[in-house]
Amino acid sequence: MTAVQQRLDEAGIDSRIVLLDEGVHTAAAAAQALGVQVGQIANSLIFQIGDDEPLLILTSGAHRVDTAKVAAELGVPKLKRATPEFVREHTGQVIGGVAPVGHPKPVRTLLDRDLAQYDVIWAAGGIPQAVFPIGYAQLRAITGATEVDVA
Repeated sequence: MTAVQQRLDEAGIDSRIVLLDEGVHTAAAAAQALGVQVGQIANSLIFQIGDDEPLLILTSGAHRVDTAKVAAELGVPKLKRATPEFVREHTGQVIGGVAPVGHPKPVRTLLDRDLAQYDVIWAAGGIPQAVFPIGYAQLRAITGATEVDVA
């Protein structure tokens, strides 16, 4: 959580991590806790390409990632869901709280274009009960993400 806030501060993004009363492990739960639309939640999903390459997909909470479509766009045979151990190794964070930033080293990132329709997006802050608000352009800039259609 500290690494995430530090990264936001370093980038000059005026956003503060908000701690919810309890962890939210789904976009629907996060949206309900924040009083926003489920589509405004940026799910941070880690996939594995090949043996050891992590891929972070920031997708709208209203979508499910079409892994075959994304793999084809990337020119790779397939994407597989990462194990909790793989997620922690590459992000330093646990599933349910993976933030778009604050990882030990940069992770290749894709950003769901559908999130652009919202003025405010809510992303995980490094632990399941932490979230922060951010604009689409800011999220794209701070992550260096490539925009894609994921659904």
